[in-house]
Amino acid sequence: MTSFAPAVRNHRRTALAVMLCGGLIAALTACAGEDPDKGTNGVGKLSAEQIDTKARAAADSADGVRLAGTLVSKGGTYMLNMKLSDKGGTGSVSSKKRSFVLLRIEDELFIKADADFWLHEEDGKAGRSDQEAAEKLGGKYVKVPEDDPSYRQLRGFTDKKVLLDGLLTLHGTLNKGARDTVTGHRTIQLLGGKGEGGALDVSLEGKPYPVRVARGGGGGTVTLADWGRAVALEAPQDDDTVDYGGELPKSSG
Repeated sequence: MTSFAPAVRNHRRTALAVMLCGGLIAALTACAGEDPDKGTNGVGKLSAEQIDTKARAAADSADGVRLAGTLVSKGGTYMLNMKLSDKGGTGSVSSKKRSFVLLRIEDELFIKADADFWLHEEDGKAGRSDQEAAEKLGGKYVKVPEDDPSYRQLRGFTDKKVLLDGLLTLHGTLNKGARDTVTGHRTIQLLGGKGEGGALDVSLEGKPYPVRVARGGGGGTVTLADWGRAVALEAPQDDDTVDYGGELPKSSG
């Protein structure tokens, strides 16, 4: 008598293999059919240069933006929390030792800090006149004269165009990086080189606003939010303001 058992087993194995292969192919086909740009603004399909152009255009057209994070330079590490518009800006800048508030409306620039910020010490000591001046300036909005050496530098922290031009510039050849989710927004990343020239996350939802930038060489990371939201800029009250007139006094900051 001839046994047919082996043939049955082989048939079962073949059927199982066909089922497994069929399931794998179906899964791969389903994955391949998914559009990663479905429901997005479509910039993920563009080249790195095109994405950069659209992100900059969106940033330039926005009425306002909030920047928060760190900037690292030869002078140290600065923590920013600034709200900027085309007409000025307001917010805080701080380092390990000092912090101050900036307010700019058009060309009028004010700085506000505690008395220690204004206390200029030589050989670890401050003169009586310096102490008295620091007490008068501490906690007040001090108007920065436009011809003061610090005016241009301080204004840069409140200038939307200047600050964004510096932040959004990646160094090296532009390349597309990975997709991610930043502050609740799906993003596509732009890289300067392979990342050594900085990285910029651009929103794939709504307008292609920049939402995070990591500067090359460990230069700090800044998030950008509240794009298009109006920034309230109000001049300080007269009794809360000191118009120093000429060049600002030297300070510990």
